[in-house]
Amino acid sequence: MWQIWLIIAGACLILEIMSAGFLIFWFMLGALITMLFSFIISNIIVQVAIFLISSTILLFATKPFVEKFLKSTTNYQTSSSSIKGSIGKVISDINPDEAKGQIKINGEVWSAKSSNGSFIPTGTEVTVEKIEGVKAIVTPIK
Repeated sequence: MWQIWLIIAGACLILEIMSAGFLIFWFMLGALITMLFSFIISNIIVQVAIFLISSTILLFATKPFVEKFLKSTTNYQTSSSSIKGSIGKVISDINPDEAKGQIKINGEVWSAKSSNGSFIPTGTEVTVEKIEGVKAIVTPIK
C-alpha cells in the first residue's frame, strides 16, 4: 500500500509545480507521512484518516508561517515606470521626420520622441513626460 501513497505524493508534487499557489505541497507531505504509517498500519480507512488529518494540520499550522516569508511588501517599479519624470540626455538626435532618437537615463538607453514633435539635438537635457510602448516621450529642458 505504501506504493500508492508514494504515487499520490508524486502526483501532488507535479501538480504543485504546475500550479501558481503553494497549497498542494501540504497534501504531498500528508501522503508521505501516510506512506510511513502504511508500513505499520494496513487498514486503508485509518490510512486515509491519517492522510486527511496530517494534511489539514500541516496546512493550517504551517501555511501562515510560510506565507510570511513568501510575501513581499516591497513594490518594485519597472524600468518604464521608474523613469517617468526623470531627466536624461539626448545621445542621438530626436528627429520626428525620421522617427529616430535616443536618450540615456540612469545608464539605460531609450528610444525617444519629442512630446511636441520638434527636433531635439544631441546633448540636450530632457525630461521624460510619459512612456508610449517602448519610446520615452520627452520635453527639452529650457
